[in-house]
Amino acid sequence: MSTARATQAPPAPQPAQTPQTPQTPPIPRPAAQPLLRPAALGDLRLPNRVIMAPTTRARAAAPGLVPTELHAAYYAQRAGAGLIITEGTWVGERAIGFANVPGIYSEPQVSAWRRVTEVVHALGGRIVLQLWHAGATSHPDHLGGLLPGGPSAVNPYERSFTPSGFKDTVTPRAMSVAEIESTVEDHRTAAENARRAGFDGVEIHALGPSLIPQFLNPRLNRRSDAYGGDRARRRRLLLDIVDAVAGPWDGRCVGVRLSPYWNAGQWFTADEPTLAEYDELVACLNNHPVTYLHLRGPDLAAPGGTPDPGAFLRYRRIFDGPLIANLGFDRASGNAVVEAGTADAVSFATHFIANPDLVTRFALGRELATGDPATYYTGGAGGYVDYPVSEWRDGM
Repeated sequence: MSTARATQAPPAPQPAQTPQTPQTPPIPRPAAQPLLRPAALGDLRLPNRVIMAPTTRARAAAPGLVPTELHAAYYAQRAGAGLIITEGTWVGERAIGFANVPGIYSEPQVSAWRRVTEVVHALGGRIVLQLWHAGATSHPDHLGGLLPGGPSAVNPYERSFTPSGFKDTVTPRAMSVAEIESTVEDHRTAAENARRAGFDGVEIHALGPSLIPQFLNPRLNRRSDAYGGDRARRRRLLLDIVDAVAGPWDGRCVGVRLSPYWNAGQWFTADEPTLAEYDELVACLNNHPVTYLHLRGPDLAAPGGTPDPGAFLRYRRIFDGPLIANLGFDRASGNAVVEAGTADAVSFATHFIANPDLVTRFALGRELATGDPATYYTGGAGGYVDYPVSEWRDGM
């Protein structure tokens, strides 16, 4: 039997070298992303730090401003959030200031919200209710022709979304002390109703031009009684509401949402005196039963810009509890602000509108869908519960 001598095969041809192109940074594995780490807010244990921010969607067109099955479907689709914070919800009939926003002051509303919380909990989610009072930014069209109430008879020069469209605000009447005290009680009752409806907590809406910021603002609050005249008295309404709301919850899971950097209209300016006033306010919150601070940052300098971490760090250094950062964040900037310890979690509004599965998309590094602003307040299912969900596939 003959044998052939073994010979070494010639080397395989090498592919031509091509110039190196910049590479997109690798997507961190889910466990490595700070946003996807578990967290705690008081008694709540969150599986991730991706928070669904409150988003007004004007879908409560049923009589009595009662949530519908569309609300249950909407929040169920987003149950993967570390925490859902609902749209602002009226604490009473006198609080109404935006068309087709649900309330939490009647038994039919409580029952309808219970359906929402049951569905979210069945899917493993956590959900808190945001308590809202429009104050002087309301309109007579919401109030049976009556003037809205505010801290003083000063027109906020805002726009109110009425049943017949957006309208300019009017000069309100100054609320009496008795009416202010009744408003505090409305918040307490609303918090109790939220507990009965099965929510995991409540958040106080102290954002933008609504009632509480109106009282904080010396340009709008020109009172000289127990609720105005100096910084301590201007912040009394919020602190009274915090204490009242905490009662039904035994001090557990009561959040406050603030916007010290709000620049809008004629009266709201994020100047240094305003920020200094908010510094004092946030320090005062440490002495009240506030579980977390939900902070809206400054508007971005340009579309697609990056939020300024220093704006949040200012209040991180003052507030003793967990801080949720909001406005303009994406996956990268959200991970960065949590990794740096500037915030404990990050909330997303428009990203959650168009991406019910936002947590999954962040985990897998997938592209985000873009929402359609034309459908934000139009009512119905379109642009509300019909955004596509990204499929989870192995290896991606």
